[in-house]
Amino acid sequence: MNDQYEKITETVRAAFAAKNAARDMALSRSRELIRQCSECIRAVHRQEWEAAEARLEILRTAAAELRAVVASHPDLYHSGYTQDALKEVVEAFATYAIIRERPLPTMDELHVEAAAYINGLAEAATELRRFILDILRREDPHSAEAERLLDWMDAIYDSLVTFDFPDAITGDLRRRTDTVRGVLERTRGDLTNSLRQQRLQEALARFEEKVLGKDG
Repeated sequence: MNDQYEKITETVRAAFAAKNAARDMALSRSRELIRQCSECIRAVHRQEWEAAEARLEILRTAAAELRAVVASHPDLYHSGYTQDALKEVVEAFATYAIIRERPLPTMDELHVEAAAYINGLAEAATELRRFILDILRREDPHSAEAERLLDWMDAIYDSLVTFDFPDAITGDLRRRTDTVRGVLERTRGDLTNSLRQQRLQEALARFEEKVLGKDG
C-alpha cells in the first residue's frame, strides 16, 4: 500500500510541477506579448506602417506560442494574465485595421475567446481618441478622417451597450463600456469645439477682409 501511495503522490507532484512550469512560462510570455502590443500600437500612432505590420506578425506568432504553452491547462488559458494578453492582441489588430481602413479581424482569425475579443475592441475604440486628437492638431478639424474615426467609436460603443451579460461572462465589459462612453463624449466635444473655433476664425477672416476692402 505504501508503494502505491508514493506512486500516486509522485504522479500528483509531477502534475503540479508541469503545471507550475507552464504557469511561469505563460506569465513571462503574457508580459512580453503585452509589451509587443504596446510597441505595435505606438508604431500605428506614428504612422510607421511597415513597422506596425511587422509587429502584427510578431504578435500573431507570440500569441500562438502562448496558447501552446497553456493548451494542456484550460484553467491557465482562461486565467486573467493569459486572457489580458490576448485582449491586447485584439486591440492592436483592431486599431491597425480601423485606422488603415482594412477589414476588422474576426475572433476565429485571431484565435481568441469572445470576452477577449470584445474587450480588445473596446480598448481599440479608446485608442482612436488619440489619433483624432493628432488630426485636430495638424489638420482641418472637420476632416473626413476625424469624422470617420469618431463614427467607428460611436459604432463600437453602440454595440457594447447591447451586451447585457454578467461580468463573469464578459470579462468586466461593463466597466470598459463606461470608459468608452466617457472617451467618446470627450472626443465628440473636442471635435465640436475645434469646428466652432475654425468657423469663428473663418468668420473673423471674412470680416477683416470686408473691413480692409472698404478701407481700401
